[in-house]
Amino acid sequence: MSADVQTIAKIFAVGGTIESVVDFGSGNINDSYLVTCHQGLSTVRYLLQRINDLVFRKPVEVMENITRVTQHTTAVLCNRGVSGVERRTLTIVPTREGREFYNGPDEACWRMYHYIEGTRTHENATTPHQAHQAAQAIGLLQSLLISLPEPPLHETIPHFHDTPLRYRQLEEAVQKDPCNRLEQVKQEVDFADSNREFAGLLQDLRARGKLPLRTVHNDAKISNVLFDGDTDQAICVVDLDTIMPGLALDDFGDMVRTMDVTASEDETDLSRVEISLSLFEGLASGYVSAAESFLTPCEREHLVASGQILTLEQGVRFLTDFLLGDTYYKTSSPNHNLDRCRNQFKLLRSLMENESAMRRFVETL
Repeated sequence: MSADVQTIAKIFAVGGTIESVVDFGSGNINDSYLVTCHQGLSTVRYLLQRINDLVFRKPVEVMENITRVTQHTTAVLCNRGVSGVERRTLTIVPTREGREFYNGPDEACWRMYHYIEGTRTHENATTPHQAHQAAQAIGLLQSLLISLPEPPLHETIPHFHDTPLRYRQLEEAVQKDPCNRLEQVKQEVDFADSNREFAGLLQDLRARGKLPLRTVHNDAKISNVLFDGDTDQAICVVDLDTIMPGLALDDFGDMVRTMDVTASEDETDLSRVEISLSLFEGLASGYVSAAESFLTPCEREHLVASGQILTLEQGVRFLTDFLLGDTYYKTSSPNHNLDRCRNQFKLLRSLMENESAMRRFVETL
């Protein structure tokens, strides 16, 4: 690891002497490093991250949000007498000057968390139990944040789940075609166009006051939930950069998109990309069990539709990024974003085919 990252790690108030700093994780956005320190006869580890300021243009606001959320959830859990709170919410490690983040000479924004030991993540939900646990954790986080004091959190990425806006961005990318890729994706553009009217349903309901604005995660996938390594119980929701005002259905729809499918969003064999009804049942029951105290009838009614809309939205985003030259998501091949787009559109077809069965199950909850 470069001496520069080692130097940055020393700016934070770690316990003991830094032994190593190594690359960590496989996230699409931020750069992450695992910092190992010797503290007497014990070892303490921390997670150091550089916030991607091309994605998060106001990283200070990101950190203000995360600070408020982690302090609030910690306080609520402590007041409820929950044991092991330090493993159930992220804990920020301040700099030696007492700040929640560090701005380097190049204006890069760095932060550090206590590493939660004895945990693991899943890239995909492989059992209804895992889907249930992850969805329950997201629902619990939403419920904890119902009591977050005013003012509302910063909107760190404005209009993040504004699906009609994502369509306008796609339109602009199609018109400009800066990388001369449009010829490769005409079929995908046509599919997106055929679903345009459906795409604005959640935003329309919000505009009419039918769906309340809440504080939500906005990137609710299973890889952002830590599971206990021994019990496989979900214990902590992480990656809080996008936590901000939004719709509860944004999180539920994203969970359907990422947790109820038989393959990852990078899968290129589209015959493997199908909705799993057993995973959906685990997810829906887990989420509703944690969120039923605040869900409105309109939110319940549109749980299934939210999965379709968030899947469509993500496919449109991958398609737009492909047309623009892969400027947002990290890619590992020239057609990576196009493959992801096709994957999401195939999943949407499967969600539509199974809509009736999914609705029948939700009505039982």
